[in-house]
Amino acid sequence: MKTEELVNYLNTLLQHSEIPDDSLNGLQVEHRSGYVSRVGVSVDFSVKLVELAAESGVNFIIVHHGLLWQGKVSRVTGQLFNRIAGLIENDIALFASHLPLDLHPEFGNNSVILRKLGWKESGEIGDYRGIKIGKLTEFGTTRSIEEVEKQLTDFFGTKPKAKWYFGNREIKKIAVISGKAISLINEIYKEGVDLLVTGEPAHSYYWVANELKTNVLFYGHYTTERYGVISLAEHIKSKFGIDWQFFDLPTDL
Repeated sequence: MKTEELVNYLNTLLQHSEIPDDSLNGLQVEHRSGYVSRVGVSVDFSVKLVELAAESGVNFIIVHHGLLWQGKVSRVTGQLFNRIAGLIENDIALFASHLPLDLHPEFGNNSVILRKLGWKESGEIGDYRGIKIGKLTEFGTTRSIEEVEKQLTDFFGTKPKAKWYFGNREIKKIAVISGKAISLINEIYKEGVDLLVTGEPAHSYYWVANELKTNVLFYGHYTTERYGVISLAEHIKSKFGIDWQFFDLPTDL
């Protein structure tokens, strides 16, 4: 299909114009062909991703963490030149969706995680510029934190990068906020959440969580943000018949 048609569809689907974000969401680098033949998706943009995409016949890349950010566009020299050059040389377009692909009710990282875990969404949490980016779930009866951790570890396929067991060991209310959401710990506490499930820990919040007596499990920024791009690619295939490929490039962070 025409690149312009797919871009317009995705911008509307993900509500890019309505969600405040530092990422320049949408089409970040166009290509000459103007047609999408094969889609590649990944969590992060990198030169390695472009190389793999070119080898696989991909000409339209969708990432969660893109190349261009508000206030961070600089001269196209050095590393930035090298990153863009690979896209242009291989005629590959780059499309990014950051916060919109965290909070989307169907394709967002947090919604997909809850759905695949079999946990029913009970609300939203995690205020960012007036937008709630995370999801809540609440069990009918309490479960031990060890039982919840085991289910999450089996699901994510990895042990937590860190676990802060500072609160009640009987869990009922959980917040799932992918990426680096530990800065929202005060809101988590005020909302009476028993456990925050997020990606990346931050040293500066250790004692904050400790003193608020709040439990946090960190499963990795990369690990918790694989789901949105994959879910979106599956939707594109179902709706438009365009083949896709996931490029798994973990950072272990």
